Amino acid sequence: MASTYWNPIAAPSRASASAKPTVMNQHALIEAIDATLPQTQCGKCGHAGCRPYAEAIAAGEPINRCPPGGEATIVRLAELTDRAILPLEQPAQSPLTAWIREDECIGCTKCIQACPVDAILGAAKHMHTVITDECTGCELCILPCPVDCIDLLPHPGWQAANDDTERQAYLAQRASNARQRFLARNQRLARQAEERRQRRAKRLASRNTSQGMEKDAHACADQSTGQPAHASSVSPSSLRTKRVSLLASLKRVSRQQQQNGLTDAQGAELERRAAELRTRLADIDQQLSNTSTAQPGPGQRQRRFAVSAAEQSLRRAQQQLAHAVRQNDPAAIANAQQQLEQAKQILADARAAQPS
Repeated sequence: MASTYWNPIAAPSRASASAKPTVMNQHALIEAIDATLPQTQCGKCGHAGCRPYAEAIAAGEPINRCPPGGEATIVRLAELTDRAILPLEQPAQSPLTAWIREDECIGCTKCIQACPVDAILGAAKHMHTVITDECTGCELCILPCPVDCIDLLPHPGWQAANDDTERQAYLAQRASNARQRFLARNQRLARQAEERRQRRAKRLASRNTSQGMEKDAHACADQSTGQPAHASSVSPSSLRTKRVSLLASLKRVSRQQQQNGLTDAQGAELERRAAELRTRLADIDQQLSNTSTAQPGPGQRQRRFAVSAAEQSLRRAQQQLAHAVRQNDPAAIANAQQQLEQAKQILADARAAQPS
């Protein structure tokens, strides 16, 4: 019958369950409640698994929120907790299994991520399939599927049972297996999260170390050149951005100074702020000047490009001359020699333009 799906075996006596929980038997009560629940890990009770629901029941939450367990589970929970039997909040549910229509699967892996017992096999952009013997019919894979290619079917293990004894044996085996897989999955996810945290911390520590080494190198260079310690550690683009911001602030202060009705104190404060902004602007201008002298300017880069282009032209002229010689073409040879001489002259001029 649908109302007697889950009938756990061997549980504490009613007298033991009705005793007031202590620090010790509270844990035993949670264990007994967890053993009573069907371990579908479906979340229909409002918790992220059967174990959290068992802890909530031990803390006083209602016992009638497990549709896969049916009425038999409520009866057993009432015995364990010494509470009244309540009707199910949702209709009882017989054992189910998910079934993926593999021809329609797009390999998005969303169902794999949602399965609480790792009962779905597959990889990104490859077909997925359900391990029927491991599936608890929790339905958590249905909603994430973007192409709606997952069906819920009666579980073949449940349908193959011929009597109550076989059905209870199937349910007990499914619950034990699902509990182990649920715990293993949670441990794996926690381990992976910790590994990611450690990798992030390692990258951050490495980045901080390299930045510290760069700052030390800049400080040593600054001591040898006499530049301010912060001048070489800030990029020119950052300095220019800061300069624009300071100019805007200085303009605002200047407009405020031109307003009528300012008191002497207000005028003095605005003048102080303007002087501070001018000082900061002068400091940034000095840093930009030092940076421009320390780094090659556009003219130097252009001269290097000119030399590189001249060398490439010379190589091309040499190749053309060699080809003309192989062809034994006097006109082509003369033309190639002329281009070669021009390329040599251009290269000499480009190199002469470079600073010594």
